[in-house]
Amino acid sequence: MFITGPRIVESVIGEKVSMEELGGSKVHATVSGVCDFRCRDEKECFDSIKKLLSFLPDNYTEEPPIFDTGDDPERLDNELDSVIPADSYKPYDMKEVIERLIDKGDFFEVKKEFAPEIIVGFSRLDNRTVGIVANQPKVRAGALTVDSSDKQARFIRFCDCFNIPLLLLVDTPAYMPGIRQEHAGIIRHGAKVLFALCEAVVPRVAVILRKAYGGGSLGMGVVPGFGTDYIFIWPSAERGVLGAEQAVALYYKDQAERMDDGKGFLKKKIQEYRETMGNPIFEASSNLEIELIEPQQTRRSLINVFRSLRGKRVFRQPKHHGNIPL
Repeated sequence: MFITGPRIVESVIGEKVSMEELGGSKVHATVSGVCDFRCRDEKECFDSIKKLLSFLPDNYTEEPPIFDTGDDPERLDNELDSVIPADSYKPYDMKEVIERLIDKGDFFEVKKEFAPEIIVGFSRLDNRTVGIVANQPKVRAGALTVDSSDKQARFIRFCDCFNIPLLLLVDTPAYMPGIRQEHAGIIRHGAKVLFALCEAVVPRVAVILRKAYGGGSLGMGVVPGFGTDYIFIWPSAERGVLGAEQAVALYYKDQAERMDDGKGFLKKKIQEYRETMGNPIFEASSNLEIELIEPQQTRRSLINVFRSLRGKRVFRQPKHHGNIPL
């Protein structure tokens, strides 16, 4: 699939490329993001289409279908208590968390091969469809990028179109820094996500598992004003404009360089930051919109909150349309 074929490409700009290299399924699934699903054969393709449709309503005026998955809504999972590594820089697989939270571990991922630093897909909680948006610490530490922003914004708007509640699982050090991302327009692409979050009216619940720094809190909708209905936070969570090391280095590096024991001074300041500003108990006690929970209780807490949000209705002043930052 392409706009201009290999022969024209070669004749116009002298670039030799095969049809597969120019517009094959792998290219569109991993590089361009045009492809949402890539299947091995026709049978897998049709099976995937059937599964996708099982999560969706017949049209935008209806609610998604309800399936009895047989999973206990009161189920606790003690394994979640140890899924987050003690070292905040050590990665882990967010998909393991997703599979433990949802009904029967049945997760249908969308754009699996594109921008894997963010995970999006469909599942069920309490027998009902839910759209999941989650950072993936295994890839780029879960940082938000140009490609992941496009992927995330599109999925959020899709769920909002078809009355599918959203679950946000947050562990991100913020937006990916660097010349490549800035020159690719991370500000513009990131703004698409903020627009999608602000416009979405479906029930939305977030869980901060570990990191939610700076613009990452914006991009994952866990700051006031973005319309997230409820925010849970795990004891392993760290929030702030910057991480502890980065914040201390910004404010105290010059002072430490003038001291005999500068490293010891910085280490002490980092520990103070983690015990105060970076402490999830401090966050929960100072922000009434956030509730601290044990990881093992997450599934049960999510189901109870989504049940309470089923009658959610948002009425807005009529207007032509918003101006999404394309």
